[in-house]
Amino acid sequence: MKKLLAIAFLFGALTVSAQEKKEEQPKEGWKRTGNISFLFNQSAFNNWLAGGTNNISGTLGLNYDFNYIKGDWTWDNKLIASYGLTKLKGEDIQKTDDRLELNSLLGKKASGYWYYSAFFNFKTQMSSTDVGGEQQSHFFSPAYFQFGPGMLWKKSDNLKINIAPATSKLIVVHDHFTKVPSAGVNAFNAAGGYFGVEANETTRFEFGAAVNAYYKFDLMENVSVENILNLYSNYIEEAQNVDIDYTVNVVMKINKYLSANLALQAIYDDNAYEGFQTREVFGLGVNYGF
Repeated sequence: MKKLLAIAFLFGALTVSAQEKKEEQPKEGWKRTGNISFLFNQSAFNNWLAGGTNNISGTLGLNYDFNYIKGDWTWDNKLIASYGLTKLKGEDIQKTDDRLELNSLLGKKASGYWYYSAFFNFKTQMSSTDVGGEQQSHFFSPAYFQFGPGMLWKKSDNLKINIAPATSKLIVVHDHFTKVPSAGVNAFNAAGGYFGVEANETTRFEFGAAVNAYYKFDLMENVSVENILNLYSNYIEEAQNVDIDYTVNVVMKINKYLSANLALQAIYDDNAYEGFQTREVFGLGVNYGF
């Protein structure tokens, strides 16, 4: 818990010091903002002595916020979805990105920028992932749920930190990934430990502390940077192993519809993989804001 608080307050100190403009008093009611983007990459080679493989790839993404304010109450919601495919000449189509996540945060003003809060998080992927000809995951397997009460420090929709010291976490998987070994069953899945879910089980429950931080700012004109940090520590088992999920999205606008988009994500979850998982997507994007 101390590690989570230290990281959270460091993140808060850096973001507060970076934001010096006074925030306008938000209007009551719903505020909806979103962006649909399509990133496209293509390479072609013909008699190119240095080598290269013809390829084409694309990623479709959605980032949608729908927030509500009424009196002392605030309710922030964010939906994130992205899906990407790539095709190399002579090879099958492969998935390059797959993410579906919903975040909901309810707050009741306590004092100043502080709120009593309750949060809910759900995330999964939209299609199956095959490795070596064997299916290793698909929609709702795994699926993650987190929810719990806490305290929210919120200066604006673009700068907030939620601390939830009593968070429940549920991991759901399909039983064909964890059943006892039999003919044709992948030993990796049957050995238990499939995203932390043991053999012959379909769920894993954890109880711990969560810290969620969000900061979005304009680095310069037409360049925005969005930071999303999620930390979690399981009290029940190896509390010192903090799960980390950090995403930074950079949008460099060219005009109303075109931009260069960069997304970086790093995940540490020792139940899924003993090491950092990283993802990077960069390309020229067609954007539609609403």
